[in-house]
Amino acid sequence: MDAKKLAQLCRELAENKKAEDIVVLDVSKLSTVTDYFVIATGTSEPHLRAIENELLDRLQEEHKLKPLHTDGVSGGQWIVADFFDVIVHIMKPEARALYDLEGLWSDATRLAKPRTRKKTAADEVAV
Repeated sequence: MDAKKLAQLCRELAENKKAEDIVVLDVSKLSTVTDYFVIATGTSEPHLRAIENELLDRLQEEHKLKPLHTDGVSGGQWIVADFFDVIVHIMKPEARALYDLEGLWSDATRLAKPRTRKKTAADEVAV
């Protein structure tokens, strides 16, 4: 799966668990470490873990993808999942404000959320 598609899929999976303020940054022209950051906010430690589990479980089950590394400790404010070309940051609001990744990477392009195509009458016709 290409990096952009993976980043957008990570956004979608985080949305499944009601992550807040999800941002996808294209840092490929600014960084030699990765191509995309996905940054999402969870409101509590259980919420952070639920978002992380959704990402890791679904990517493994449906796409056979595992992160190279994950980091985040019990009681922590920030969980990171490193998929090499995509790094996912799941943060509590306080940590997100403190570390301000969007500000640090303000030159990066923000990827818009993919538009969902409206169903037409033709889509509803049974085959």
